[in-house]
Amino acid sequence: MRSTLAVLLACSTIFVAEAQNVVRPKDVRDAAKAGPSAIPKLAEYLKNPDREVRLEAVKQIGEIGTVRSLDPLISATRDSDSEVQIRATDGLVNFYLPGYLKTGFAGSIRRVGTDLKGKFTDTNDQVIDRYVTVRPEVVAALGAQVGSGGTMDMRANAARAVGVLRGRAAVPQLVDAAHSKNSALIYESLVALEKIRDESAGPRIAFLLHDPDPKVQTTAMETVGLLQDKQALPDLIEVFNRTRDVKVKRAALEAIAMLPAESSRAIYVQYVSDKDEKMRAAAAEGFARLANPVDLPTVQKAWDEEGKTSPRLSLAFALVALGKTELSQFSPLQFLIDNLNSSAFNGIAHPFLVELARNPQVRSALYGPLASGTKDEKIGVSRVLAVSGDAESVAQLQKLSNDPDADVAQAALTAVRNLQARM
Repeated sequence: MRSTLAVLLACSTIFVAEAQNVVRPKDVRDAAKAGPSAIPKLAEYLKNPDREVRLEAVKQIGEIGTVRSLDPLISATRDSDSEVQIRATDGLVNFYLPGYLKTGFAGSIRRVGTDLKGKFTDTNDQVIDRYVTVRPEVVAALGAQVGSGGTMDMRANAARAVGVLRGRAAVPQLVDAAHSKNSALIYESLVALEKIRDESAGPRIAFLLHDPDPKVQTTAMETVGLLQDKQALPDLIEVFNRTRDVKVKRAALEAIAMLPAESSRAIYVQYVSDKDEKMRAAAAEGFARLANPVDLPTVQKAWDEEGKTSPRLSLAFALVALGKTELSQFSPLQFLIDNLNSSAFNGIAHPFLVELARNPQVRSALYGPLASGTKDEKIGVSRVLAVSGDAESVAQLQKLSNDPDADVAQAALTAVRNLQARM
């Protein structure tokens, strides 16, 4: 009898001890209150057999977001649970782009039974500044997820992350993912390739110009255009002539305009006066990049007659590219600069100015509004010069970094860092 009681007592003691050692998500949150010093302990929780504990650990490590968070988050991208992997991915991006944890895919996911439900945001234009250096191990971990993540959402999320971080080393995995059968993964991989701008990828994704999914097809057109894949031009023209889908036709013409060729002039001439304003705009952009002075009268006439802002911006782009680089009250270049003040059209004016500022005459003309323009003009021109500036631009931006407006001064400093990184 005594021996039986002793055994029972021993068993109960072991049970209580084990119960006291059980880790709960609340324990993880409590540990995280210590901040960065808690990272080693939180990293140990990533090995816990309880999924909920690992999930809470990866959340807390991502939110702490110091450089010591990177190694545990890289490790968590290899977790057996898809949500842990997704949150680890977004945590890695958040270190280089603060705030991403709220805007990324992880911010929208919820678990319904054994399935994850989430939604990718429609906005996919986030990207780190050029001066930001990402650890190779981070890009390698995300590239591995793109190639062999457990779910398609996980792989698509990793592809988006690679694009945000400009992860050039993961281009092979993105190209392979573009050959998958999942439209979301293909789309995210294409947009990532656009952000990275590795032109060698262009010919390897051109087959998607004939994809049956219009979203994939139009994005592929944009991608081959941005990656300057001139070999894709015949296929683009074939799709342009054959399709009856208005959106596909617009996208095809926009891509054709990115790959200027004398053989496309007839298309530009035909559509610069089309009833569809987006087709007119795309045709004007073709004239701009073809940059043949013989087209100046045609473009000037279209500019004089155009009443819509969007195609008018494209025509201004063409006129400046064709030599009208003067800066005066009603000049095309001034029209582009004026629209940096517009929330509706600055997203159109900015990339046009980036292209035009590669011309030294245009670049020099921009130093005027950089010094005396409105707040939005100063910030906008700073961002233009960050991409297309030269050594003289550095000096001009450094002057602007003393602007009394803190936002303008910060934009100028950021532009200097990006420009110096590019140079």
